[in-house]
Amino acid sequence: MYCDFNKEEPIVTKTFWSQIANQAKKEKRPFFSMAPMEAVSNTVFRQVIAHASAPDIFFSEFVYAKGITDPTTKFPVDGRLYIDSREKTYPVVQLWGDVPEDFENGALALKDKGFKAIDINTGCPDKTVIKNHGGTFLIRNPEKIDGIVTAAKNSGLAVSIKTRLGYSKLTEYKEWIPHLLNQHVELLTVHLRTKMEMSKVPAHFEVIDDLIKMRDEISPDTLLQINGDIPDFQAGVDLAKKHPGLDGIMIGRGVFANPFAFEKVPQEHPLNELLNLLRLQLDLFDDFSQHYDVPRFPSLKRFFKIYARPELGATDLRNEMMNAKSTDEVRQILDDFQNK
Repeated sequence: MYCDFNKEEPIVTKTFWSQIANQAKKEKRPFFSMAPMEAVSNTVFRQVIAHASAPDIFFSEFVYAKGITDPTTKFPVDGRLYIDSREKTYPVVQLWGDVPEDFENGALALKDKGFKAIDINTGCPDKTVIKNHGGTFLIRNPEKIDGIVTAAKNSGLAVSIKTRLGYSKLTEYKEWIPHLLNQHVELLTVHLRTKMEMSKVPAHFEVIDDLIKMRDEISPDTLLQINGDIPDFQAGVDLAKKHPGLDGIMIGRGVFANPFAFEKVPQEHPLNELLNLLRLQLDLFDDFSQHYDVPRFPSLKRFFKIYARPELGATDLRNEMMNAKSTDEVRQILDDFQNK
């Protein structure tokens, strides 16, 4: 099922992920996704990125598996599953936790809502998630994965896994990744760092070929996607060409440096274009807020650096927006700046 960019092959069985991979393969490239990012990859920001230049597929924010069917949990779903009517495709919903029944029940509920795919989070390094037996907690408790995957597959949805190379040592991937490949999910996404490394060291591109070899030997029908230090579309294409057998590229923090990261043909984007993207995000945020009480306005401030960029002479503008108290106040600041 993996993509070879140098030769034509028959189209494989059209599962959710193979359809995405095969469509990209027709263009002789890997498929691209935007990473699941807490308080970032919600319906608002997904629409902003889609407007700028969309990936092949989006992943949702982290969703506590039990919270989908039990609103009394301490990690409620709130607006994480809200899909704006302007979104063209449902995102892959990333679930975290460690109880198989929660994954099965949550996935079945998602299926009823129209979602097509779920992703099992075994890579989040957040302390709260780990303390509550999710994310990289599962790297240290690999025996739990088998039941979780089996339960998730019972829903009939496409099941994938996102992980890291290990918890504390890079060499852990030599046992951990084969364990995941033996689950025979449709897609495995590997962030090329350990939990302890966070994002403090360069991604370990040197292990990509070893990961491909493991996949080919253990589960050749599993698509392999990598994540970490890939800034944009062209960098992802170049990396896939260097590592034949790599199927997908996931970009996360790259969208903060460039909201046009998925643009197939790089172009120059002036400051006014970026600020108009911010205006779109403000409008979408206000629409979203009519449906849910969260997120609050301060959550928007982390995005201002995407648009008001120092290299474009917008440092003072960004500082001024950071002191704003509402979306209307930000719009007024933008009006004053753009109408000078």
